[in-house]
Amino acid sequence: MWAKSILFWQLLSFIFPLLASAQQTNDSSHIKYLPDVTIVGKNSKSDYAQMPEIVGTNIYAGKKNSLIILNNVQGNVSTNNMRQVLSKVPGIHIWESDGSGIQIGIASRGLSPNRSWEFNVRQNGYDIAADPFGYPEAYYNPQLQAVQRIEIVRGQGALQYGPQFGGLVNYILRNGNEFDKPIAIETQQTIGSFGLFNSYNAIGGKKGNTHYYAFFDHRSANGWRANSNYFTNSGYVTVTHQFKNNISLTFELMHSHVRSKQPGGLTDQQIAANAQQSERGRNWFDITWTTPALILNYEINKQTRWNTKLFGTIGDRNSVGFMQSILVKDVVNPSTNNYANRVVNLDQYRNYGLESRFITAYQLGKQEHNISFGIRAYSGQTNRQAENKGTTGTGYDISIEGQYPTDVSFDSKNAAVFVENIFRLNNKFIVIPGVRMEYLEGAVAGRTGFYNTGISTQLQNISRSRNFVMAGIGAEYHIHASTEIYANITQAYRPIQFANLQAPPGTDIIDPNLKDARGYNFDIGFRGKLKDIVKFDVSIFQLQYNNRVGVITTNNGLNRLVTNVGNSASRGIESYIECNPIKVFAKDNRLDFLIFSSYAYTHARYSADHKLAATKGMQVENAPVNILRTGITAGVNGFLCTAQVSYVGESFSDANNTVMPSLNGTVGLIPSYTVSDLTFSYKFSNGLSCKSGINNLFNVTYFTRRAGGYPGPGAMPADARSFFITLSAKF
Repeated sequence: MWAKSILFWQLLSFIFPLLASAQQTNDSSHIKYLPDVTIVGKNSKSDYAQMPEIVGTNIYAGKKNSLIILNNVQGNVSTNNMRQVLSKVPGIHIWESDGSGIQIGIASRGLSPNRSWEFNVRQNGYDIAADPFGYPEAYYNPQLQAVQRIEIVRGQGALQYGPQFGGLVNYILRNGNEFDKPIAIETQQTIGSFGLFNSYNAIGGKKGNTHYYAFFDHRSANGWRANSNYFTNSGYVTVTHQFKNNISLTFELMHSHVRSKQPGGLTDQQIAANAQQSERGRNWFDITWTTPALILNYEINKQTRWNTKLFGTIGDRNSVGFMQSILVKDVVNPSTNNYANRVVNLDQYRNYGLESRFITAYQLGKQEHNISFGIRAYSGQTNRQAENKGTTGTGYDISIEGQYPTDVSFDSKNAAVFVENIFRLNNKFIVIPGVRMEYLEGAVAGRTGFYNTGISTQLQNISRSRNFVMAGIGAEYHIHASTEIYANITQAYRPIQFANLQAPPGTDIIDPNLKDARGYNFDIGFRGKLKDIVKFDVSIFQLQYNNRVGVITTNNGLNRLVTNVGNSASRGIESYIECNPIKVFAKDNRLDFLIFSSYAYTHARYSADHKLAATKGMQVENAPVNILRTGITAGVNGFLCTAQVSYVGESFSDANNTVMPSLNGTVGLIPSYTVSDLTFSYKFSNGLSCKSGINNLFNVTYFTRRAGGYPGPGAMPADARSFFITLSAKF
């Protein structure tokens, strides 16, 4: 009833003014093409917008999408606080177990937020995850102060970007072409609770036909919980030269190094007693990530563009720690005066790819139509060395004794071709069919352990390939210039992951007979804006997920079996509305008053029993039924104050829907929680501004996930109340 009341309020709040507005205009014009993507949101104070029909060589018409403009976000960008950054994107479920903001975990529609691996995560349009198909965990995420905007596309994005169920998350970085002078310097300095210090310094400019941008960012803190100190250093450079024949060439290079101490999980009783405590003081995580790219853009004419990207991911993920259940104390052994040996795990990712896309307009009948097509070639290699005996020390040290029991190599190859077409049946109605043909090849070889005799157990050279075709179709009906009805249905596919081929250290067990998952996404919605007063997007969706990989609780709740739990269906509502009522009464641009609300209702259930558990009708794990974020921004003469409230309903950590927490904290109910944030900003001049805020204003104790392996095991508390203050200057 509570969920239905919220939806009813939102529907009433925009349907009546919309009908009135529709009576006043019959303008059928609609934005069709955005020639320069960097101007998106430039003259707006809002941090949320809809994508145009076409951006560059990409088609967004008919798709559920969101655009977040980082310059306008009223929140703690310095620590990548996604609860605030994505507050206006309905239905985004966020794991908040990492207060550093290093590991971003987001999902939607009942999918898992684990390092955003149900989304295709990209930077400037190319892959940055460990391996988009074999191991799509996003260990690296760009520093948000360098990000111009974030593009989020739901289901039908699979046709252009790959078959992920979640869709696309694309971080578009700044490139310097917003500057109108040869040298511009900017700096942002942030301090905050728990020893937070962030220094972001950048230089950019434009001279003649060349523009550039470079930054260096350092962030460090002690962390709220014990044993959660970290640092991150990242640097980036991009240079673009525009040739006279409408060809531009961009070179860019990002390098990031992160090291963080992992405080581990807790039991529910420990969180209730003191959520700030930590039972693990010797667990470390170290990530080095480099992403080079070369991008060619050719504007053949005003209607025709060609884009080609050559890109790579060179990543190293190292961890060392004591990964036993939280019930096992990590203490000094009196007989040896030493701690137990830790476990060392190393991953190396070496991935390279090419994507080439082409879009053009053509005349058919009385209407102009658009066709976009592209190809992709990709090769990736993951080398994994795991479960070796490490030192008995406390600091970051990946020294080992002898050979790694697990030493395997995962190779993946991918080739794809896609085509999408915008058919304009008339000035109001468009249809967008598309198809994607995909080829995947995966191979694994190496050692998985040793027998008691010392002889190694070698994997047979396992190779698997598959070809499949995904199809989809979308549509839009433009009621008038700024409102439209949209719909789409698109197939989805998710191959089993490298991570599913072996269990990480902890309490997880992997089913050796896992199968690939298939399904589809469906959306139908109503979106638009009414002058500068109201923006809205309300839709219903269904996500069908067959052979879903999930978690079954075994061994009286002490172990978690990762297996094909069965088929699941997620159905629900995603709604967003933003209102600026002051525009009705006054046109004074010095005044700001904005109210927003984003709400999602998700009914995600399994459709049949698993052989080891009665899962039929059970709620999908990590799938809150209700997610509501709402807030108010008010200000005058450059001063802004934003108050935001986030409510996330309860969810389960396993497909059994276990309510009673296990003794080790890895299984059980994840209770609902409500978190409030307050942010202030003041613009002294065009070159000087200040932002500050209080996160978790009422100091709520809560947790958003239970981990069966790294970085747990156990329940993972979110941060308590904290503050930050940022001073920004541009010269």
